[in-house]
Amino acid sequence: MNEMPRDHRPAKSVRVLLAEDQGMMRGALALLLGLEADIEVVAQVGRGDEIVDAALNARPDVALLDIELPGRSGLDAAADLREECPDCRVLILTTFGRPGYLRRAMEAGAVGFLVKDGPVEELAEAVRRALRGETVIDPALAAAALSAGPSPLTGREADVLKASVDGATVSDIAGRLHLSESTVRNYLSAAIGKTGTRNRMEAVREARQQGWL
Repeated sequence: MNEMPRDHRPAKSVRVLLAEDQGMMRGALALLLGLEADIEVVAQVGRGDEIVDAALNARPDVALLDIELPGRSGLDAAADLREECPDCRVLILTTFGRPGYLRRAMEAGAVGFLVKDGPVEELAEAVRRALRGETVIDPALAAAALSAGPSPLTGREADVLKASVDGATVSDIAGRLHLSESTVRNYLSAAIGKTGTRNRMEAVREARQQGWL
């Protein structure tokens, strides 16, 4: 039997949306996935706030989303896709295999969590498995997430820490989040205590390292 030509695609290829802010990485991933006979990259975006519109236009079967994107995080976009494009399976593809990120990704409706340093063959197979309805998570990362437990921060405590990332003052944070300054101080104090740190910048670093922000 003659081997199928490499550029011949089956009647139904897996349609993939790719969200990655680094242009070179995005182009390389699209090229490598496009070499697979049964996978077609139908949309590429560099911002998180472009994901839903691109998905509504391209109707992908699977969305590969980075976490740290300008405009909107991949985790937030995953939750948006669950509402706007429920038939699209979401795989999170990130540099950071943090247990907190994995837990948040699953809560947002993602069906898989992969790190970028894996071989492209595994990524392609993860796309196929996601389309079949399987969950695709590295076993070691899954075990780490279970042992780490959920984030100790409340939603508001996390919001206040996020607003502190650029060194904003308490007054600035209060204005952004429509809270009183005393409430902001209370949330910051609670977050510092829960992260076991000495000040809010250390709390921000620890929360980000754990994948809680």
